[in-house]
Order: sequence, then structure tokens, then C-alpha cells
Amino acid sequence: MTDTNQTAGQSFSAWMAAVQATIEQALSSFLPADACAPEELHQAMRYAALDGGKRVRPLLTFAAGALFAAEQEQLQRAAAAVEMIHAYSLVHDDMPCMDDDALRRGKPTVHVQFGQATALLAGDALQAQAFLVLSEGGGDAACKLAMVRLLAQASGSLGMCGGQAIDLASVGLRLTRGQLEQMHRLKTGALLRAAVLLGALAGKLLTAAEEQALDRYAAAVGLAFQVVDDILDATADSATLGKTAGKDAADNKPTYVSILGLETSADLAEQLRRDAHAALLPFGDKAQRLRELADLIVQRKA
Repeated sequence: MTDTNQTAGQSFSAWMAAVQATIEQALSSFLPADACAPEELHQAMRYAALDGGKRVRPLLTFAAGALFAAEQEQLQRAAAAVEMIHAYSLVHDDMPCMDDDALRRGKPTVHVQFGQATALLAGDALQAQAFLVLSEGGGDAACKLAMVRLLAQASGSLGMCGGQAIDLASVGLRLTRGQLEQMHRLKTGALLRAAVLLGALAGKLLTAAEEQALDRYAAAVGLAFQVVDDILDATADSATLGKTAGKDAADNKPTYVSILGLETSADLAEQLRRDAHAALLPFGDKAQRLRELADLIVQRKA
């Protein structure tokens, strides 16, 4: 298997493709086989997690792991765990009781394909599987405990779930920019932050200075990701996005575009990209992949 920590002489696109292939294999191996009973539940879990998505969170995990020469097995487990949490959140977010969407990653959402009851259970099971995968394998016990705690915090009521709760309660309201930012730092940013710090912790326990620098980077890319998502929701079509375009406006949800407008939102995304680069200065050339991922997040078209 390709050493995904390798940077010298390897283009960003080649590195990214290698990580994406590695995480696809890792996810497939860490998920129950679809022929294993209960078959439909396991098929739904694999449908949700495999064969789709940009894998931004695993890419961040592997890029951060390169800072501290993290071992491949630990990176694969960390990246798979954070992607399983992300996949479970999408399964639940798409259900009729939440965002009620029929398209995700260019294919029918899990509840459309398998029914609502199976979709609910698939999301629950993916969340449990994430922590099982993260807790198993080798590695330093103190680092592993820190990783489990970090992912739990990022996923819960003071992280991703809390952000989604605020999002649901904000439909039809006109939030201030500060309120919108807080919502997205929880809903989107918390898990992106976890992806970065999990990769670093796969290598070593962090010093306060290292964690602070990575926190600044993750805060910038996490917010930039959402700003660009809002821009694309307003400007791209469903075929390009792989999900229903224009849904935020149709559902009367507050977004950066609705509050700031397209031009100011684009300027904000660019400023956040520069902030992410600045946060990585203490790491020098070892942070090149993280810098490139910040560029990718801001400059993506889908």
C-alpha cells in the first residue's frame, strides 16, 4: 500500500488519490460485510459510507498525521472513524424529520433506498462502529484515549449534534453573523477540527503550542468549508453538487450568502484560507498538505 505520509516528489493530486484509495479500502475492511446478518442493515451502512464523497475529513487526518510521522494503521483507524461519524450524520440529516432530502453524493439517500427505519439504525450503527474502530488496534494508550474523547466531544451536543439542533431551530429566522458562525463552528467545524487533531494524535500527544496552532487552522478551514458550501448551494446545480441545489434558500435557512451576499461571502472564504495558511507557519514545510487542503476547500467547485 502506498505510504500516504510521503510528500517529496509526489503531486498533491497523486497524494490525494492515494489517501482516498486507502481510506476506501480501510472503510470497507472496518465495516461489517454486507452478507453478514442483519444483511440489510449492513448493506445500508456500507451504502452510506462507501463509494462517494470527497473524503475531506480523512484527507485532513492524513495531512495532520504527516506532521508527526504517524503510523499508517493509526491514521487509517482515525480517518475511518471520523468518516463514519460524518456518514452517520448525513444519513440522519437527510431524513424527513430533519432536512428531508432525496439525493446525496449523486445517488438516492439512505432512507429513500432502504426505508426510514433502516436508515435510522444504519446511522446509529455507524456511530457505534466509529468508536469501535478507533479504540481497537495498537498505539499509545494515552493517545488513543485522547482520540476517543475528542471524537465524542466533536460529535455530541456541544459539537456536531448541537450545531444541527441550532440549525433546525433557526429555519425562518434571521441570525446575526455571529450566531451563524457559532452554529457552523459546531455543526461543521467541530468534526473538521476533530479530523485534524485525530491525525496529529495518531502520531503523539500534542504540546499546548501545537494544539493551539492546529486549532487555529481547523477553525479557519472549518468555517471556510461552510461558507463555500453556502456559495455553491446558491450557484451550482444538483448534478455538480451531487445533492439538491438551492435547498437552503427553498427551506428558508440562514446562510452566509443570505446574510452577507455572494461577493462578501467569497471574500470571507479567501480571508479564512489565508488565516489557515498563517496558522501553519510553526510547522514549516511539513504542513504543505494541510496548506493545499485549505486551498482545495476554498477553491472547490462542488
